[in-house]
Amino acid sequence: MKKKEVFEFLSGQADFLSAASDAVWDNPETCFQEAKSSEILCRALEEAGFAVERDVAGIKTAFTGTFGHGHPVIGFLGEFDALSGLSQESGCAEKSPLVPGGNGHGCGHNLLGVGALAGAMGMKKYLEETGKEGTVIYFGTPAEEGGSGKTFMAREGCFDGLDCALSWHPGNFNGASSGSTLANCQVYYRYKGVSSHAALTPHLGRSALDAVELLNVGVQFLREHIVPEARIHYAITDTGGFAPNVVQPKAEVLYLMRAPTNVVLDDIYQRVTRIAQGAAMMTDTEVEVDFVKACSNTVPNDVLGQLLTDNLMEAEKPTYSDSEVEFIRKIAATTPDGEKAGLRRRITEIPDHRITPEERARLLARLDEPIHDFVMPFVPSNAVSPVSVDAGDVSWITPTAMCGTATWAAGTPAHSWQAVAVGKSELAHKNMLLAGQVLAGAAIDLIEKPELLAEAKAELERRLNGVTYQCPIPKGVQPRVISK
Repeated sequence: MKKKEVFEFLSGQADFLSAASDAVWDNPETCFQEAKSSEILCRALEEAGFAVERDVAGIKTAFTGTFGHGHPVIGFLGEFDALSGLSQESGCAEKSPLVPGGNGHGCGHNLLGVGALAGAMGMKKYLEETGKEGTVIYFGTPAEEGGSGKTFMAREGCFDGLDCALSWHPGNFNGASSGSTLANCQVYYRYKGVSSHAALTPHLGRSALDAVELLNVGVQFLREHIVPEARIHYAITDTGGFAPNVVQPKAEVLYLMRAPTNVVLDDIYQRVTRIAQGAAMMTDTEVEVDFVKACSNTVPNDVLGQLLTDNLMEAEKPTYSDSEVEFIRKIAATTPDGEKAGLRRRITEIPDHRITPEERARLLARLDEPIHDFVMPFVPSNAVSPVSVDAGDVSWITPTAMCGTATWAAGTPAHSWQAVAVGKSELAHKNMLLAGQVLAGAAIDLIEKPELLAEAKAELERRLNGVTYQCPIPKGVQPRVISK
């Protein structure tokens, strides 16, 4: 069976895949609460002939779908969680919440989970038709947004038997990721003080809110003395009440810290914690340190990144109806100029040996179009992106790579109403299918050319340089919902 025939098979599954994606879009659920979404995907896996295991790693919304036997064992990473506060009408070119204050798929994970499923289905079809040895495992990984579902799964050994892992992400152009991402951890600092009347007996009170403010001031001074790539974010989640004439007996702040490596991150976390303890001493209050979650920096894999790019070049690109192009044009007109300027800068910075002058000019000329469905050349990089992804933990365990396809209008930022608005569109469906074809094609290449997999494994070993994976989430910490 040829790769092209697998692509054609997946094209024949377009209605099935689009229906599954739309069903997830219709049920936007957040961090570890994706009961309906996970079940939609589990049933789709079962209908496609996979053996499904639910409640994986002790997480109710984590699951796997498996087919085949022997090596290579290739994992497909699927996500399906939504974002709070991003409800938006489908097919509407202006901001219009479907449910005021409700959830929405502002990062396109309704597409991500099903596109990865398409990739797994393509590899399964190839194994069935050729009789070749190999195992495909679809991983349903919850709570990528703020929950680090993959990291909890990695801690329990879910990815240990893989030869490699493949994934993708919705975006506004076609290309494979390179470089690393920031490790992060999320921690509550919860203070307990003593209440009193702020006018009559302020001397009897011990303000937990003062402690939170002192912590924040201390961290503000710390920012000068950490590596420039690091980030420290916070949200005061409990001020203790609404009465200013009361010394607040409780207060809470949630910190999210990021750094280029787990080692650097742990140092920053320890320093912030010491500031938190110092604030408690200054205010004569007590502080509880409540570790929520963490994820590791990404170990890039250029072998797999180039392989995904090659398959992006090989797969046939979608065409669109005139009405779809007009809708996407209206969406593109609302997207930030900064996003488009960033892509222009990225194209101009591609090294000359990676792109011809003619190709660079062609890509730059297309930046004014509403759909950027061209393929960006793969450029190996050691740069560290300022974002964090829990797939980073998978990349420490097995060679891992991710690509993106143009499911969004040109210039669309992630976590935006524009991404939600196009989530059920022709553009989204067709480029989700393209992503599945690319993932399946890469898996087929790895089956047919085992030397590629050997090179990817050798690259991972070289990059790790003898360092073994240590999960950044302590053993006693359990997955949880973060919400008010």
